Amino acid sequence: MGNLVEKGIVMKEEINDTTRYSPLPVEIFLQKAQSEWQSTYEGISDSLKKLETFEEKTDNRVITLKDNKTIISYCQALIKKAEQRIVISMWDEMYEALKEDLSQVADKVTVQGITLHVENPIKNLEAHRITPYTETRSTEHWFILSIDSKEMIYGPSLEERNVAFYTDDPVHIYLLEDYVWHDVLVNRLVRRSQDDLQQWITAERKSFFMGK
Repeated sequence: MGNLVEKGIVMKEEINDTTRYSPLPVEIFLQKAQSEWQSTYEGISDSLKKLETFEEKTDNRVITLKDNKTIISYCQALIKKAEQRIVISMWDEMYEALKEDLSQVADKVTVQGITLHVENPIKNLEAHRITPYTETRSTEHWFILSIDSKEMIYGPSLEERNVAFYTDDPVHIYLLEDYVWHDVLVNRLVRRSQDDLQQWITAERKSFFMGK
C-alpha cells in the first residue's frame, strides 16, 4: 500500500491514530495519468528530435535506392527541395522522366550541367557533342542529380538496372559535381579550340560554381 501512496494512486489519511486508505477520485487519477503521459511523450519526442538532428549533422550517408518508381520519386522530391542550384548530367531517358519537374523550378533556381541525346534542353544546360563514346551501345547511361551541393542521387540507366544511390556526403557531392563541370568544360573547349583558353576557362569555372 505504501508504494501506491508514493505513486499517488492511493490517498492516505490518519484520523485518531487510525490510518485510512482511499483511491484517488477517477477524474483526478485520469488527469494525473494524462499529465504524466504528456510529460513523458514530450520528453521522448524532444530526445528523438535532438538525436535526429545530431545524426543529420554528423552521419553523412550513402543509401541504395531500388525500383524505378521509387528512384524517380526521390529525384522529383529533391528537385522540389532545391533553393539555389541544381546540377545534372543525364541521358535522354532520365531527362525525359524529370523534364517537367526541372522546367517547373528553372525560373527560381539555376539549373546547370549537361545532357546527352537530348534535343532542346532547358536553359543553361549543355548539349553533349556526339562522339564515338556517346554512340557506343555498351556505354553506361549514368545520371547525376545534385541540389544546392547538399544532396545528390546518382546511378546507371534505369532501363538497364533499377538501382541508384542517394547521398548527403560532401566528398561524393564535390567529386561528382566536379566531374560534371569537367564534362561541360571539355564540351565547350571543343567549340572554342582556336581561342586563347586560359582566361576563358577561369571565367567559365567561376560562373559555373557561382563565384566559388
